[in-house]
Amino acid sequence: MVLALGITWLLDGLEVTLAGSLASILKSPETLHFTDKQVGATASAYLVGAVTGALFFGWLTDRLGRKKLFLITLGLYLLATAATAFSWNFWSFMLFRALTGAGIGGEYAAINSAIDELIPARVRGNVDLVINATFWIGAALGSLGTLYLLDSGTIPIAWSWRLAFGIGAVLGLVILFLRRSVPESPRWLMLRGREEEAGQIVSSIEQSIEKRGGPRLPRPHGSIRIAVRNHTPLSDVWNAMVRAQPKRTLLGLALMIGQAFFFNAIFFTYGLVLTQFYGIKPERVPLYLLPLAAGNFFGPICLGHLFDSLGRKTMITATYGISGLLLLASAFLFQQNMLSVRGQAVWIAVIFFVASSAASSAYLTVSEIFPLEIRAFAISIFYSIGTFIGGVGAPTLFAALIASNSRTHMFWGYALSAGLMIVGAITEMVLGVKAERQSLESVSTPLQAR
Repeated sequence: MVLALGITWLLDGLEVTLAGSLASILKSPETLHFTDKQVGATASAYLVGAVTGALFFGWLTDRLGRKKLFLITLGLYLLATAATAFSWNFWSFMLFRALTGAGIGGEYAAINSAIDELIPARVRGNVDLVINATFWIGAALGSLGTLYLLDSGTIPIAWSWRLAFGIGAVLGLVILFLRRSVPESPRWLMLRGREEEAGQIVSSIEQSIEKRGGPRLPRPHGSIRIAVRNHTPLSDVWNAMVRAQPKRTLLGLALMIGQAFFFNAIFFTYGLVLTQFYGIKPERVPLYLLPLAAGNFFGPICLGHLFDSLGRKTMITATYGISGLLLLASAFLFQQNMLSVRGQAVWIAVIFFVASSAASSAYLTVSEIFPLEIRAFAISIFYSIGTFIGGVGAPTLFAALIASNSRTHMFWGYALSAGLMIVGAITEMVLGVKAERQSLESVSTPLQAR
């Protein structure tokens, strides 16, 4: 179950890495001959698609269930990423990247809600962060794949970039098989009055644990009486997020916007920084993405358990604040031309060792602090707003800063990213919710509770 859910982020990591690794290659006359601004625009197109897909499919996830949307969004991703490999000009590439983003954006709402609704409360934070960290396994695979395709010399550059996008489609086919084993959320089934089906899923999980020699699970404590209905009106979404919990809404916005701008500004344009300021050959860019991916993956592995032991508020505040301060220091050293290309890679890896947990905790927070009936849609709303404000404009902005060939201009761009993370830290410190080791229903009572 964890494998089938977590592999979604592997796909997203693969897609983002492919875009970053191929950014300079796509500028070659032998490929699509993009300009720097067009490269930034394609990254923004992917994010615009992700925003649109998240909102639409997130709304459907709460209406139709978590599992039904798995195949729909994954199917869209498969078709779109395969079509990207056959792009013939700038506009076709933009269209296919937007559709790919829509598929991945839709996955975010369904997967994050399913993770938190299926994982025990005592380890929910750790598991959520570790699953989100699989994004960086995809990033590493994307780097290795593009490094071979672009730098081995065995495949002409005119075709190698097309084969690179084919990697994602192949992995998507594997996920189709894995997804068959993922059950529907019993919590969602109860909201729709399908208690017998929900009971069967829970019983099968309990029986499988006992058959493997696990302990006999204790009886649950307490109960909630709910009124069954077939959907949640949008007016309830507005009331729950704006009128009933405005502070939680502000918290979600601060965390999502900060991490979205931070990651997208740096990651989508890292390849351009390497080629423009350090003279790295475009074919060698994927090699420098590997330490970045490693830092991002091992960060949640090492720090994830602290979100359940020390608590959400302490760890989210710390990871956001430290990430911002580290980036600010790195930006100063970059401006002063005091970092070699290897030094820059080390700094970025260290920064994202901390920032990876911060970014994942934003999704964890939004999923935990809003009611069950609107969980998926709430995730998609905050993801979309954060990505639109912090992500869509960031790659285009940084592409323009890189084109200016000014380290000072780059410093101010990095400083803006660092500032947003520090704002997120302060907001968490003031408004954070202590959700560690508590049931989702105790953190936020269902709207249908009576």
